[in-house]
Amino acid sequence: MNSIIVFAILAALLATGTPIAVAMIGTVMLALLFFTDVPMLVIIQQMFSSADSFTLMAIPFFVLSGNIMTAGGISQRLIRVATALFGGMSGGLAIAATTACAFFAAISGSSPATVAAIGAIMIPALQRAKYDDTYSVGVITSAGSLGIMIPPSIPMVVYALATGEPIGKLFMAGVVPGLMTAAVFAIMCYLAAKRGGFGQTDGETKADFKELVAALKEGFWGLMMPLIVLGGIYSGVFTPTEAAAVAVVYSAIVGSFIYKDIKLKDYVGILTSSASVSAMIMFIIISASAFSWYLTSQGIPQEVAEWIISVAPQPWMFLVAVNVLLLIVGCFMEPNSAILVLAPLFYPIVMKMNINPIHFGIVMIYNLELGLLTPPLGLNLFVASGMTKYPLSRVVKAVIPFIIAMFIMLLVYTYIPVISTWLPDLLSAAPTP
Repeated sequence: MNSIIVFAILAALLATGTPIAVAMIGTVMLALLFFTDVPMLVIIQQMFSSADSFTLMAIPFFVLSGNIMTAGGISQRLIRVATALFGGMSGGLAIAATTACAFFAAISGSSPATVAAIGAIMIPALQRAKYDDTYSVGVITSAGSLGIMIPPSIPMVVYALATGEPIGKLFMAGVVPGLMTAAVFAIMCYLAAKRGGFGQTDGETKADFKELVAALKEGFWGLMMPLIVLGGIYSGVFTPTEAAAVAVVYSAIVGSFIYKDIKLKDYVGILTSSASVSAMIMFIIISASAFSWYLTSQGIPQEVAEWIISVAPQPWMFLVAVNVLLLIVGCFMEPNSAILVLAPLFYPIVMKMNINPIHFGIVMIYNLELGLLTPPLGLNLFVASGMTKYPLSRVVKAVIPFIIAMFIMLLVYTYIPVISTWLPDLLSAAPTP
């Protein structure tokens, strides 16, 4: 009964619009006050203890590196590369937009940032090429969701913190599902262009080999960043946290001295924005750690695990139940918050049922990726709506075909775990130099 009351309090606070971090702290305070004799001071102790984490430092570094690369004009260069590769195909400009989102996602690690950076350039370009206005918005809004699946990804770092799983394995596990989703979007763009006659003007022309070489030369330094980060982690040169710090230094050098798009004065705004975003994420994390501590101290995860196993005793049944729950949760909570609250509850069940925790992490993150495209809290929807001035209902209508495709891909990733586990297992089995 106490477990039900605790989650009811949290749900009630969230329903009133209380920020997730404040709602979790408030829930713990009320629970300690009414259900235990533990002093409130323990909440502060738990929050400070959770903040004392070397791994946690990766988050502000990845946020900062993404903001530096965004300010450094990387989006325009990535778009040029993508257009040079696919501009001559039917639906090539839309495919180029999807590819640019995938490239940028591997740099920023943020879906809303991907929508904003790529959409500001590509949505007008698509519309000039006679793509349907609504379709143009749908492509960018949906492809922008790749930001949390293609590594490096902040939600993957958060899942690793919540469960203790290796960040490097999670990063590599997201590569194949992320690229497969991007490929499905590209196929949809090709078929839509064939059916709708999109892109039949000089706004979509074939780039020659000379242009492709020039585009790759200009975009080379931006494309190298995710390779350096992931390569460094898996080669053992540096830890994920050190990789995040390397990404900051690398992005600053590229933006300031190679591309020369960032001036010294620009770093004031970059650092301020990065500090604001990092502080928000960190506050959520330390608040969730206090909430998680209370749940664990009261044995609630074990109670939830026993109940779920009694209702869904088989792994496939458990995965169905989790998918349904996460699809609902994703409509009301942003991904990092949902992971911090739910991952510690599900993790013991995952281990007991012999489900690969890396595979489960990808399933969980992909579910919440769908939440970025579903109202009422779909962040990508609000970014696209604010950028284009289209009503939210029009943006929602535009992404429906892509949501259907992602739902089908979710089922594939859920029940074919090798898609997400193949690459990290392969790299783990490789001999170290």
